Amino acid sequence: MTLDITARAALWFLPFAVPICAWVALSDLRRMKIPNMAVMALLAVFVVVGVLVLPFGDYAWRFAHLAIFLVLGILANAIGLMGAGDAKFIAVAAPFVALGDAATVCLLFASVLIAAFASHRIAMHSPLRRLAPDWTSWQMTKKFPMGLALGPTLALYLGLGAIHGS
Repeated sequence: MTLDITARAALWFLPFAVPICAWVALSDLRRMKIPNMAVMALLAVFVVVGVLVLPFGDYAWRFAHLAIFLVLGILANAIGLMGAGDAKFIAVAAPFVALGDAATVCLLFASVLIAAFASHRIAMHSPLRRLAPDWTSWQMTKKFPMGLALGPTLALYLGLGAIHGS
């Protein structure tokens, strides 16, 4: 398995993006909100690190990923398919993904989503819930903290890219 993201780019993005991905997951668990500061921090990582580690043409084109996913996310939010924070996170995560890796990231997201959903629902109905009894996500039976899947998906993609990147 070889990914289109370069191992060099993934290695540079990884230490900056992973803490933000964890922040997103934890914030969504706690309050069912992805903070705008986390979204802006992830964007800042791409803007600053991306220009240093990607060929300039690729770097510039990756902003098209952001624009496309922002428009799609706004539409999805408007019709009630996802929260605004989820849409914004997806938009700013999109530039990190090499176009040739899109299908792989979709499969990775599907796998992470299933694991995150199952883990959340099991923890919700187990003694683990007592470790964080005030989390808003425990009260939601019809909603799911999507940041719990979105953040780890980006982190895992960059980790895989560091190992299997071109």
